[in-house]
Amino acid sequence: MSEEKLYAVRNDGGQWADPGYTFGSGAWVTPDKAEREEDAKHHGGHVVAFVEEPEKVEVSKSVGDAIDSLISAETYVRAAEAFKYLFASRKKEDIKRIMKAVRNGYTVKEKKYRVLTPKSWWASENEPEYMHMNVLNGIENYKGADDDTLFTQKQLDLYGLSGSPFTKEEVTDDGVR
Repeated sequence: MSEEKLYAVRNDGGQWADPGYTFGSGAWVTPDKAEREEDAKHHGGHVVAFVEEPEKVEVSKSVGDAIDSLISAETYVRAAEAFKYLFASRKKEDIKRIMKAVRNGYTVKEKKYRVLTPKSWWASENEPEYMHMNVLNGIENYKGADDDTLFTQKQLDLYGLSGSPFTKEEVTDDGVR
């Protein structure tokens, strides 16, 4: 997120100044606040600062639910429960990320899955193979598990990988659940 602000001139009627200082629905914004203040002094209106919306943090559904519970808690007990869930036994970087999510907003991570192929498809009995998204060849089985073996539920349904003979494994940030 950029910390740079942009400034525009707006009149009391809620209309914005354009480059010709005609007030209407289109705003002329620049990073020079002093210049906009001078324009407002000569042409009327006042200076308005535009600030870029902070980037939302991606969190799991359970963390998102706990943030909502914390924000909407009507009693100290409910707030304490959510606070304890969010912050107890967490690493410092996780606490900072959750605090940023509370402050800036959040989006819920879409669950990702790996799809284990039937054992009869494996080249070796000891090396599992997963379905793999190959840009050139489409979906194919693949030894090992990397980012190209991750699918959303929507993709699983689209490619017919949701049911038999495949086994889906939910993937968390630290590996497979």
